[in-house]
Amino acid sequence: MASYDELAGRVVLITGGANGIGRAMVKAFHAQGAAVCFCDVDEKAGSRLAKRLGDRAEFATVNLCREADIKRWVARLAKRHGAIHVLINNAARDPRIALEDVTAKAWDDLFAANIRAQFLTCREASPHLAKGASIINFSSITIHTAPVQMSSYVATKAATIGLTRSLARELGPRCIRVNCIAPGWIMTERQLKEHVTPAVKRQIRSAQCIPDLIQAEEVADVALFLASDASRAMTGQQFVVDRGWVHE
Repeated sequence: MASYDELAGRVVLITGGANGIGRAMVKAFHAQGAAVCFCDVDEKAGSRLAKRLGDRAEFATVNLCREADIKRWVARLAKRHGAIHVLINNAARDPRIALEDVTAKAWDDLFAANIRAQFLTCREASPHLAKGASIINFSSITIHTAPVQMSSYVATKAATIGLTRSLARELGPRCIRVNCIAPGWIMTERQLKEHVTPAVKRQIRSAQCIPDLIQAEEVADVALFLASDASRAMTGQQFVVDRGWVHE
C-alpha cells in the first residue's frame, strides 16, 4: 500500500463501509492515520470492524434511503470533527432482475439507494467540506459492459457519472475535487458467495487484459490516491479499475 502522509489526521466519511470494497477502504484509510467515519445497514459487521480498528474508527448504522438519516449522520460528524476532508459514496445494491420483473417500486427503490443517496450525502456534506477536499463516487464498468438483468442498476451507475461531472464543475471554485471509481468484478465475500462460480471466473479472466482476479484492496489503493494531494489536478474523471476489461 502506498503511503500518503497528508492523509494522517484527515476526516474521511465512507458509506457502505462494513463489508466488501467499503471495508477495504475503511481499513486502508485508517492505516494512513485518518479519522474514518463509516456507515452501513449491517450493524453487526460495522460495529465489529470499528471495534477491531479502535481509535480513529467510528461506525454508525444509517439507512441511506432515508434523507433524515443522512442529515443526522453528516451533521453529527461535522459537529464532532469540524471540516470533512474526504467523502466516499460507496454504498450500493446490485440486484439481478429481468426486465419484465422490474416494478416501478423496485426501480425507484434502487435509484434511492444507489444515486439519490449519493446526491443527498454530497449535498449535506458540502457546507462542511474543507478547501481541497475530495469526493469519490462509485460507478461501475457495467455502464460499458451492459450485462443482462441489470438494467436498473446500470442506469443508476450511469447517473453517477453525470452527478460526478456536474458536481466537479459546481464545487471546483472551492477547490473541491469530485471523481468516481468504476470497479470491474471485484472478488468480495458476497460476490464469491452469490455470483462468482468457476464458470464466471473463467469468463472474467477471458474478458480482462490481465487475467488476475481483482481484490477489494486494489480498489482501496485507487481511493487513497484520489483522496491524496497527489491527485489534486484531477476532477470530474472516471477511473476504471478492471484489469483492462473495458476499452473506451
